[in-house]
Amino acid sequence: MMTSSVSSSSTARSDLMSVSGAEDVQFVQDSLLDQALDALDEKRGSTREKALSSIIDAFNSNIQHQFVEKKFATLLHLCLASIKKGSKKASAKEIALASHAIGCLALTVGCGENAREIFDESIRPLDESLTSRIDVSKTPSLLECLAIVTFVGGIDQEETERSMDIMWRVINPKLGSNVVAVKPSAPLIAAVVSAWSFLLSTVSNLKLNSKNWQNSISYLSSLLDKEDRSVRIAAGEALALIFEIGVIDKFSAGSDSASDTTQEENKPLESYIFLQGLKGKVINQCKNLSIEAGGKGSAKKDLNSQRNLFRDILDFFEYGHSPEISMKIGGDSLQTSSWSEMIQLNFIKHFLGGGFIKHMQENEFLHDVFGFSPKRKYLNNNENRMSGGEKRMFKSPNSVLNKARTQLLNKQRLLSEVGVLTI
Repeated sequence: MMTSSVSSSSTARSDLMSVSGAEDVQFVQDSLLDQALDALDEKRGSTREKALSSIIDAFNSNIQHQFVEKKFATLLHLCLASIKKGSKKASAKEIALASHAIGCLALTVGCGENAREIFDESIRPLDESLTSRIDVSKTPSLLECLAIVTFVGGIDQEETERSMDIMWRVINPKLGSNVVAVKPSAPLIAAVVSAWSFLLSTVSNLKLNSKNWQNSISYLSSLLDKEDRSVRIAAGEALALIFEIGVIDKFSAGSDSASDTTQEENKPLESYIFLQGLKGKVINQCKNLSIEAGGKGSAKKDLNSQRNLFRDILDFFEYGHSPEISMKIGGDSLQTSSWSEMIQLNFIKHFLGGGFIKHMQENEFLHDVFGFSPKRKYLNNNENRMSGGEKRMFKSPNSVLNKARTQLLNKQRLLSEVGVLTI
């Protein structure tokens, strides 16, 4: 009986310590986020950049529901202030960080009124900032932000297509009389095609304008001949997706959905034949890229990734088999079985970076997107629930948590001494 009582008492203390530790962590995280939020109003750009980095780290390490419930609007508008042209003397780095923070915010709130507000408030500033060509280093983050806020907060297909059009104009601008065409860099092209494909993967009912699709497929086909492998891989995935969602089939001569075609679409048979010819060209390009011996690009790992991708594309064209991916998330397995799912998963994984596993385990919006139901594990030891970054942040002797505890203890000790002297 005595042993049982001691064991029970020890377990109770352990549980209390675990709860206390979790509350300490949450308290310090909220305090740090509040401090970072206040710092976004500072005049010094480097201070704002540091604050945005802290906010992104916090969103990666935990799903910040409590903070978002209280400070959602403040965080959104302070980040937008960094993006809006002329509102601050923001560096390209600050704009990129603010864009990423907004994307993290959108994924955290999930579908609903807040996501809708993020979309409505962000579209115009993102479009204007993407149009500005002062510093293109910020562009990939702006594109990713636009893709994420549309993915989460966009309601209908027209809004998705509008965002896709904004992206396309980054590398195919509508030139005016005083505008000089600037050749886009390979990383910029890859970023645009990747974000564009991500949104295309969500579109269900395509608008049938064969001229637009002919131009898109022709352009993407031309990218398969580029030197940069990241461009070829992004273009290959986009083309596979286009054929998976049935663009060519929509224009087949046997289609009796004439009401779906635009007024410009007067010759569906010719469009179908032309698109079939483009498909044949793409298949030949994919064959060459699936067996490329090298020469274009340099890294062996990238070459193997390219070969594997284009083998999968060929397998899809020839047999209709989409790639199947199984990804380990903790002790669970996430499965994808289509180009659409694979593109969405890879894009969100890239966007979240080190926060991907945490979000896939605890973010209910992403659970709904991928039909993923992780096993719920309730552990008494709070440390087991922490990532390596969290342990460094909250468990090490020099962590902010321990420093905060030390400051609190010193304050309590001082107040106690004052009380004794008073008595």
